[in-house]
Amino acid sequence: MVKDDRYSRQVLFSPIGKKGQELLEKKHVLLIGAGALGSSAGEMFVRSGIGKLTIIDRDYIEISNLQRQTLYTEADVEQKMPKAVAAKKHLYAINSLCKVEGIVGEATIELLEGLMDQVDLVMDATDNFETRMILNDLSQKYNKPWIYGACVGSVGMSYTIIPGITPCLHCLLQKMPLQGMTCDTAGIISPAVQMVVAHQVVEAMKLLVEDYNALRGTFLSFDLWNNQYQSIKVDRIKKSSCTSCGVEKTYPFLDKNNHTKTAILCGRDTVQIRPSKEKQLNLKKLAESLENNGYEVKVNPFLVAVQMEHTRMVIFKDGRALIHHTKDVIYAKSLYDKLLG
Repeated sequence: MVKDDRYSRQVLFSPIGKKGQELLEKKHVLLIGAGALGSSAGEMFVRSGIGKLTIIDRDYIEISNLQRQTLYTEADVEQKMPKAVAAKKHLYAINSLCKVEGIVGEATIELLEGLMDQVDLVMDATDNFETRMILNDLSQKYNKPWIYGACVGSVGMSYTIIPGITPCLHCLLQKMPLQGMTCDTAGIISPAVQMVVAHQVVEAMKLLVEDYNALRGTFLSFDLWNNQYQSIKVDRIKKSSCTSCGVEKTYPFLDKNNHTKTAILCGRDTVQIRPSKEKQLNLKKLAESLENNGYEVKVNPFLVAVQMEHTRMVIFKDGRALIHHTKDVIYAKSLYDKLLG
C-alpha cells in the first residue's frame, strides 16, 4: 500500500494540498453518535486520512438501521454488535493508517470532559438535545469548535459553532425552531442524511486544515424532497448574556443534577435506564443467571439481550439497559430492578 497514492486526489485539491493533508493526519476528531450521521461522517473522516477518530455511541445495531446507516451489515445485526465496536472494525478495514477508538456508552459529562483536552474538533451525530447542550457547554469551556447536525424525514440542518466567534447552540435555541428535530416519527430518507453529513464534514475539513476563511458562517437548513434550501446569517443572535458563551459563563448544562437517569429514545418505543453509579457487570455470569430463571438470552462480549413475552431488554457492561416495546418509564424501571436490582 502506497500512502502517497491513497490521498493523491485530495492533495490535488488546492485548498487542502500537501500541507492540509499533513495537518489532517495530525488531528483528532471526537464523534458523538455512530448512527446515520455518525457512521457516514466516520467513513468520510478515515477515507480523508484523519489522524485519530474517537467514537462514542450507546446503542447497538438493529435491522431498521441498515436503510440509512451505511457503515453496517446484516452480520452486525445478527451479532447485536454495539455501533461503536462495529464502526471501529469497519473503519479500520477501510483505512488501517487511522487510529480509531470506539467507546460503548453514554456521552456523559464525565466521559466527554476527560476527552476535550485531547481533541481538535467535535462532531454532533447524536439524536437528543440533552447531549447536545452538554456538548455545547463543554465546547465553550474548553474552547473547542463543534458542528451541529440533525436530520428527520427529508429535512436537515447544520451549523458550525466556534467559541468566542459564533453564537452557541444555547443562543440559537432562543430564536431558531430546532426543538422539533429531537424526536420525530416521520421517518427519514438516506439522501437527507448524506446531505447533512456532507455539509458537516466539509466544514470540519476546513477547520482541520485551518482554512478558516472558507467557513460557511451561516445556519443551513434544507428539505430535499420539497426542493427547499436556506442559508441564514445568525451572527446577531449571539448574546452577551448567554450563560453558556456570554460574558459571565456558568455552563448550566454541566450541572449533573439537571440530567435524567431514564429517557424515552427518539422515535422508538424504547426506554433507556442508566444506573446512578456506573457498574461493571460480568455479562457471562448475568446471562447464566437469567437463563436459569427461564429467560431467553443472547450474549456477546458487549451486551446481554433478554427476550420476554412483551418486551426485550438489552443490558450493557456499564449497567445501562434499553427496554424495547414500551414508553412506560415506570414499567421499564420496575423490570430493570427485577433483573438487575
